[in-house]
Amino acid sequence: MLQFEHDSGHFSDIAGLSNLKQWLDLRKGVFLGDIEAPHGRKRLDPPKGMLLLGVQGSGKSLAAKAVAGSWGIPLLRLDFGTLYNKYFGETERNLRNSLTQAQMMAPCVLWMDEIEKGLATDGSDNATSKRVLGSLLTWMAENQEPVFLVATSNDISQLPPELIRKGRLDEVFFVDLPDAKTREEIFHIHLKKRHLDPADFDLDSLVAASEGFTGAEIEEAIVSARYLSAARRDKACTEDIAAAINRTYPVSVLRAESIQALRSWAKDRTVPA
Repeated sequence: MLQFEHDSGHFSDIAGLSNLKQWLDLRKGVFLGDIEAPHGRKRLDPPKGMLLLGVQGSGKSLAAKAVAGSWGIPLLRLDFGTLYNKYFGETERNLRNSLTQAQMMAPCVLWMDEIEKGLATDGSDNATSKRVLGSLLTWMAENQEPVFLVATSNDISQLPPELIRKGRLDEVFFVDLPDAKTREEIFHIHLKKRHLDPADFDLDSLVAASEGFTGAEIEEAIVSARYLSAARRDKACTEDIAAAINRTYPVSVLRAESIQALRSWAKDRTVPA
């Protein structure tokens, strides 16, 4: 149920998210105990955690991993899929045991991916989700160990309001579709990752062609382009990536209505990442 993630990553591998990176930098020293309040002042409150809300494939999971990598602490992932048990009370016991193990690993980052799938209180599971939510909220209120909670979500409508209010988590960030500048950074990152020189590609045209694409979709276009070039025993070129982009229907098109609704909700309620 609680997995140790060896590949934690770093924010240098993630384009954009400047507000989120700055917010984390301000809290890193306090969380790790490197920064203390001035002499005679009450100690600074340690950061509790954050929620990353946004479009699928926009880099929320990468950002969650990068927090641990940037802070140099272990990353633990709580898997809600294996948490639930058919026997009464066992699911709550599993959660309590997992949270206790996270406290024993402190300081650490506790990552809850797609948290709405584990805490959706729609009444279809004999109130198990409500009891799990109650146990989690109690732990969040009483925990004194340096465990930084990072939750990610694609659908805010499925999350109970008591979880996302201030005091439970420090901040709610919205990770939107990347703008032109961020898409260019994404191309740089993934081309270099595959030992391709970005200077050999017409990035301006690729950035324009990939409007509305997520970071994951841009990466997949580069992967597909390399298959095309390998078939003709040549290096990937701009035309290969452009062809892969033109064959892709991005999630911003496939789920345009739900993404627009999510953006509208987040506009005045969250902080842009």
